[in-house]
This record gives sequence, structure tokens and C-alpha cells, in this order.
Amino acid sequence: MLAGAERQLIAGPSGDLEVSMLNPSGAPTGIAVVAHPHPLYGGTMENKIVQTLARTFASQGLVAWRFNFRGVGASEGVYDDGRGELDDFRAVVAHARSVHGDLPLTLAGFSFGGYVASHVAAEYAPKRLVLVAPAVGRFPVSDVPAHTLVIHGEQDDVVPLAEALEWARPQKLPVVVIPGAGHFFHGDLIALQRIVRAYRIDEAD
Repeated sequence: MLAGAERQLIAGPSGDLEVSMLNPSGAPTGIAVVAHPHPLYGGTMENKIVQTLARTFASQGLVAWRFNFRGVGASEGVYDDGRGELDDFRAVVAHARSVHGDLPLTLAGFSFGGYVASHVAAEYAPKRLVLVAPAVGRFPVSDVPAHTLVIHGEQDDVVPLAEALEWARPQKLPVVVIPGAGHFFHGDLIALQRIVRAYRIDEAD
């Protein structure tokens, strides 16, 4: 659990959703919502990559929201094969906006969460979109805006880099590759954080 994060339950489309909010040091300049990896394979909002993203966004002045998809942790409901999970993400975005107002929005997701974030982004037109090892080839990851930051590990054995490039190629979308990194970026979280920090809001116009 991230130090200083506030955990709570909010109303979701299939019952309560467990969420965690991390405030920046000053008044927030934006909202970030981060989605976790596959619920059936141990994915939760406590995943180290999800926490790294939230911490990085908070350090940039954003209020960072993580949440557990339906059926994970204290979130009610059952896994819905990537359909109802889109509604879960929408519910968290709506709640965050009800709390913080219409601040610039950053959406992010890791693996399965990247699939979810890619589709929700098409509806919200976020200022920034960060996809870490999006689950292309396993779920229909959407085409994304040209300013999207996609980060992938060279040695990813869950979502091979070749599949990520095949998805990105028709979009002429750059993919930032961390040499030697696997799907879970063990030992490479600092490099991941550094890349996300360099993705500035004012560069994503």
C-alpha cells in the first residue's frame, strides 16, 4: 500500500468499488486514474507497476486514483471478461471528477489495465495516456492518440514486444522499449518511473 494513500469504497456499476487516492504535496493540477493487470491472474491495485505510476503522477502534481476491478479485494461483483471492467474505470473517473472538478485527466493502465484504459481514453480524450505493456493479442486494445506513451519490456514473455509493435505499427505509434525488461519490470521500476516523469503534460498537446 502506498504511504499516505486514502482507501475508500465508492459506488460502482456492480456494487462497491475499492479505490485508493494519493494526493500531491500541493493543490492538484490534474487527475490520474490507473488500472491494474488481469484480475484472474493476481492483478490488484497494489501491483508494483500500478503503485509506481500513481506515485509518479502524484509527484507531478496530480491526484492519483487506483482501484480494484470488480471481484478484486473489497470490490463487489465478478470478473466480466473485460466488458464490465470498462464500466468500473468509467465509474472511478466520474467519481474523481465529482471530487476534484474538471481538472486535466491522465489515464494509465498496465497489461489488462492498458486494454481498459485504451478504450476509456477514446471517450474522455485525456491530456495524457500511459500504457505499460498493454495486453495486445489477448484483448482488443484500441487505437490510441498519437501522444500516447507506450512502454514495453524487451524480454516480455507475457505480451511479446513483437505483438506490441504489430499493434503500434499501423498507428505509427512510438513504443519506448526498456532493454532486458520483462513483463513485470522486475529491477526496472526506476527506469519506468524516469520515462513517465519525462512525459510532461505540456508536451502532450
